[in-house]
This record gives sequence, structure tokens and C-alpha cells, in this order.
Amino acid sequence: MAETFGEQLREHRIAAGLSMGQLAKLIHYSKGYLSKIENDLKPPTPTVARLCDGVLDVGGRLVEAAARSGPALGRRQVLVAGTMLGVGALTGGGARPVPDEQVIAGMRTSFEQLRELGLRTSPVVVLEPLKALHHTVHGLARENTGPVGTRLLLLAARIAEYTGWMSQEAGDEPNALWWTRQASELSRAAGDPDITAYAFVREAGVALYRQDAPSTIGLAQQAQWIGRAGSRVLALAARREAQGHALAGDRYAAESAFGRAAQLMESAAQDSPYPALGSSAPDPLELARGWALSDLGLNAEAAAVLDRQLASVPAGSRRTRARFGTRRSLAHALSGEVEQSCRTLADTFGDVAHVDSATVRTDLRQLARTLGRWHNHGTVREVYPELKRLLAHR
Repeated sequence: MAETFGEQLREHRIAAGLSMGQLAKLIHYSKGYLSKIENDLKPPTPTVARLCDGVLDVGGRLVEAAARSGPALGRRQVLVAGTMLGVGALTGGGARPVPDEQVIAGMRTSFEQLRELGLRTSPVVVLEPLKALHHTVHGLARENTGPVGTRLLLLAARIAEYTGWMSQEAGDEPNALWWTRQASELSRAAGDPDITAYAFVREAGVALYRQDAPSTIGLAQQAQWIGRAGSRVLALAARREAQGHALAGDRYAAESAFGRAAQLMESAAQDSPYPALGSSAPDPLELARGWALSDLGLNAEAAAVLDRQLASVPAGSRRTRARFGTRRSLAHALSGEVEQSCRTLADTFGDVAHVDSATVRTDLRQLARTLGRWHNHGTVREVYPELKRLLAHR
């Protein structure tokens, strides 16, 4: 019978049918680091133990093993731990009181307000407040155990996921990936399969904007494979997979994935103490289908779908309107409808200017190149100065 943490980890990993490399990828740690833990050359941290326990679904046995096997901390480790936890026991300030339900609800409300603000304005406006809120919530989560600590970890994971999205919108891909992986780690530690899976959807979104179809498909499929996520998250993962197939030019696979997404979305539960993950648009699947049709070269059909869907997106959802409005104008231009492209683009300029999105500028640049083929067209000459101004903003 396995006795050390490393022996137990190896036993459970083999029983789950995972290689060390596969497990390392799932918990977002290096294979070399995990090998040292499995061979008892390094002690497991509580976070790594919880992540492995969650992925291998062993009911807390690895967490217990880590607690039993943990060596005494050296002076340097104690000082680092005190800094990370922010606990006054090492600094003479005294521990902060355990936050009650009203305090946690207040921090959740602060996050929801920042998320609402992110729908309407530049990511630069919300990024620093999001990071500060995450630092506070994560610090409190480290100080508290039991149900209070779990609720705080869940909130910290949500904040990290949204911070990743705002980092991507600001054009900072390395930080977008870092925050997304932080969200995945926290959600696994808290036992939240939704954000664990959705982190892969978010990474797939980064790959989509890099025009990397294989990575988009692979990450979206991994989100569906990881297990136990709710129907809405699985639907969003299938939606992202469909976009990846469209980027690769595979219409049959794209339509199949969209069909699965629609079935999953129909069965999705609506009640949640947090804002729903992903797009706040009335019908995110149809908007994505319009986007995918454009990637498949079916631009007239794409423009028709996006025209119809954007009519139902609230005026306050500026980020959604900017993203899909720009893609609609691009689809019109690529289908030869230059007048309609310019007309819809003029309607979208205000939203684009407000949200200051790096991902939207990706489509704006392609639109500028496309409309440039009609540089002598009167309507193109009218919109081109504002288009150039928005592209020169960064």
C-alpha cells in the first residue's frame, strides 16, 4: 500500500489512466516539477495537492496525505508564507476577522459592478480595480478554511477569469493566459468544475484570435472532456470548438459542434449567485455562428445572421456590439456590399471607441484592408478617416 504522498499520487494517476505529462498539463504545472513531487524529492504544496485530488477525483485522500507528509517549514519559508497570506501573526498585526456573509456578498457585488463596467468601457479602466479586488479576496481565502474559504476561492477564481479576459481585450496575451490559468487553479482548489472547464474555453479564445485553429479546437474539446461542468459551460466550449472548425474551413464539423452547443444550452440551469460565464448577449450561439460563417467564406449569410442578432443586443453591451458589429461590417465588405459595410461600420464606431478592444482591432485592420480596395468609393472615403483614427489609437 502506498505510504508517501508521491507514492499515493503515482498510484491514483496510474489508476486514472493518465501519464505524468497529461496530469501536469491538467493542473498547469511543469512535468519536471510534478516528477519531483511524485518521486518524493519535493514536498507537495496544499494547492498542488488539492489540484491533483480534484483532477484525479479521489475524495480528499491526496489532500490528507499532503497534510500528513508536510515537512516543518524553514525560516525563509515561514517568512514567505507570512507575506503571501497577509496574516498578522508573523508581523505582529493580528489576524483579520473571519468575513461574514454580508462581507462576501459585498465583495461579490463589487466584482459584478466591475464586470458591468467592463461591458461599456476600456479594459484599462477596470484592470487595476479587478487585480486589487482579487488580491483581497484571494488573501482572505488563504486565511480561512471550510465553507467561508471555499466561497472566497470561488469568487477569486471568477475575478481571475474575468481579469484574464480584460487582459486579452487590452492586448496583453501573456497576462491573459496567466490570469486564466490562475482561475483554473483556484477553481480546482475550490471544487468548481465550471471555471476549471471554462478556463480552457478562454484559452481557446486566445488561440482563435491568433488564427490558430488546431489549438482552438483542442482546448475547446479539453474543456468538454474535463468533466462535471454545467451545461452552459459545455455549450460555450462546443461553441468555441465550432469556431475553431470554421477557422479550419470544416463546415460539417462546425455545424455539428454548433448543434451540440444548442442542445446543451437548452438544458442549462439559469440560477446562479454569479453572473453567467461567457457572453451576456441574448443568443451567444447565433452570434458565434454568424462569426463562423464569415470564417467559412459564407459572408453574405454571415452578414444576414449578424444583422438579425445585433438588433437584439442591448445598447449597454458595448463590447459585444463592437465585436460582432465590426465582424458584420467585415462580412458585408467581403461579400461586396460596400455601402452596407460602411453604413453598419459608422453605426459601430461609437461602441468601438468606448470599449478600446485589442481583439476588435484585429477585425478592424482586416476591414481597413478590405475597404481599401474601394478607396475611391464615396462612402468609403467618408468612414475611412475615423477607421484610421481608431486603428491608430494604440
